[in-house]
This record gives sequence, structure tokens and C-alpha cells, in this order.
Amino acid sequence: MLERLWNGWRAQYVQRDAKTHATTESVFTEILRSNIPDDESHIIHRGETCFVILNAFPYSPGHLLVLPYREVADLELLTSQEHAELWETVTTGVRVLKDEYGPQGVNVGINLGHAAGGSIAKHLHVHVVPRWGGDSNFMVAIANTKILPEALDVTSQRMKQAWERVTK
Repeated sequence: MLERLWNGWRAQYVQRDAKTHATTESVFTEILRSNIPDDESHIIHRGETCFVILNAFPYSPGHLLVLPYREVADLELLTSQEHAELWETVTTGVRVLKDEYGPQGVNVGINLGHAAGGSIAKHLHVHVVPRWGGDSNFMVAIANTKILPEALDVTSQRMKQAWERVTK
């Protein structure tokens, strides 16, 4: 039996018109253009061509997304500057996560296209996910429920401070 957990912040995403969603900007571009302060949007770092934001629906605390400001769908559409900064920022993100959270492993990945699992396929983004042995427990298998031990705003504060500390 599927259990339900209240996840009210997801309503805005779920209730978007699918037709409009297909023709409008990505949620990442919308966040950038909204002028919402970085503390509220959970943007961790801004570079010249790329930025880092926390995943609003993380697999584990510290789940980062690294992406170009420019909305492109595929790696081959990146400029050489975007490409270099993207991978440099991914590497820095891994260092920051290791320093702050001490994970036993880190997943780094991209889903290119909807068929590959890309939920926001029009705006390329690299997932950087800290992992621990046992971080997926019986709750997923038995209760179909994911447990996150830290609130997103706490993770955001920790990651911003860690980013500044590690990159000095």
C-alpha cells in the first residue's frame, strides 16, 4: 500500500499546465529570472556561465544541481567556456560535499532527454549526490517512502558556508 507524505511545496510544480510547461522556460530559468534571493531559491554558487542550486526534491541532503545559465538541452550545445566551467564546478561541488558531509560515495550524472529520465530535459543539469551505505533503507522498500534527515534550508546554509570555506 502506498503511503502519502505531505509535500505542499511540490504543488506549484505538479499543477503547471503540461502544454504551457512544454513551451515555456525551464523551472531553472524561471528561478533565475524571478529575482528571488539566493537564500530562498537555494542557489549555492554563481559563476560566470554556470550556477549551483540544491535539488528541491533531493535523493539525499546536499543533492546539488550544476547547470549553465543558458537553457540548453545537450552537452554538445555548450560553448567551450560553459563546458569547462560546468565540469570545474561539478568537481568543486564534489569537494564541497565531501568536506561538509563526509559521504562514503558520490553519484555524478546527467539524464539527457526525457527518455533517459530527464524531468527537466530542456535545461541540462548535472546531479551531484552524496551517498552513504544504508542511505536507502526499509522505508523505501516496505513503505514506499523516502526519509530525508535534514530540511532544505538547513542544507542550503551548510552548503553555502562550505562552498565559501572550500573555495577560498
